[in-house]
Amino acid sequence: MRAYFHGRPESEVPVLGLGEGESGGLLASLDVRSLRSHAGRLASGRYTVDAMPRIGVSIDGRRAHPALNDVAVFASRSAMLMEHELRIDGEAVWHDNGDGVIVATPMGSSAYSMSAGGPAIFPGTRAFGIVPVNSLDVTRRPLMVPDTSEISVSGISSKTHCEAVLDGIERLAVRDAVTCTRTPHAANVVRLGSAAPAMRGLAKKVDLAGDLLRMSPSSKLILTALEYGGKPMTLREISARTLLPPRTMRFALRHLTDNGLVKRRVSGRDSRQAIYELAQRS
Repeated sequence: MRAYFHGRPESEVPVLGLGEGESGGLLASLDVRSLRSHAGRLASGRYTVDAMPRIGVSIDGRRAHPALNDVAVFASRSAMLMEHELRIDGEAVWHDNGDGVIVATPMGSSAYSMSAGGPAIFPGTRAFGIVPVNSLDVTRRPLMVPDTSEISVSGISSKTHCEAVLDGIERLAVRDAVTCTRTPHAANVVRLGSAAPAMRGLAKKVDLAGDLLRMSPSSKLILTALEYGGKPMTLREISARTLLPPRTMRFALRHLTDNGLVKRRVSGRDSRQAIYELAQRS
């Protein structure tokens, strides 16, 4: 679904998200195996449409595709500090040194943003979250701003080159500045039930937040990759998505499975292959 919306920045056609097993992610309304049993409801229009805001992104004056979840600005190498200035509607807010900064939509607030200490923004809230990541200033706090704001991250510098990561997938080089605004075209997602399940899902994420803050960065990254992927993933797929060294990845996965956050099972297509998915938390 993200590939669809990334490639169609002006599309407002409602899209039905399908997931596999328990790893559907927040965009999925149905398990793919139950699609046939819901065909009648879809054909008769018995569904609602959730209009999700998208972040319009400009990098050094060049437009990129909109982000559904978040825009993260970091040094390209881990453990390297990045300096930046944050402005909201032209007004200086902070000058910071740290690992980076994240701008998140309400949907994206429950993923990477939350793992970095950001607020949970409930669906329908007209706001974006701004989260400094591992700032050297211990008093630095996350912000919530109206989604009508122009958010500018400028004066970006580091000992290595920096990049903007859109929805945890696409990495784009940044020389000086990233500007984020709400796009005029929402991502319309078909929902077959009430908003209550989504609210319960976010409430579970809030409960999980304490665990996330105590996790290693590699464990957080794998959880984010599984959520963004919206389906079970093999070791090779997790490696390609996270770029983690194999030993680090296996150690983090063992930690996540031991703590009941990720499930490991045998692939239905190849019994020799293990796949990993997000575990349901009661």
